[in-house]
Amino acid sequence: MMNSDQVKGTAKKVAGKVQSEAGKLIGSKKQQVKGAAMQVEGSMQKALGNIKDAFKSAHRH
Repeated sequence: MMNSDQVKGTAKKVAGKVQSEAGKLIGSKKQQVKGAAMQVEGSMQKALGNIKDAFKSAHRH
């Protein structure tokens, strides 16, 4: 089961990808950069969630 950071991180990555692609379609570098930044932020948040999950799993056993 995914924790909230994993879910939110994945959602940010998807939203960032959509924003970046929309920026490409309309020729907006600003939107492409914002989308890429959101993807990075999502990746970091998901990684944080993965660490939390691993920590919880390690302490259960």
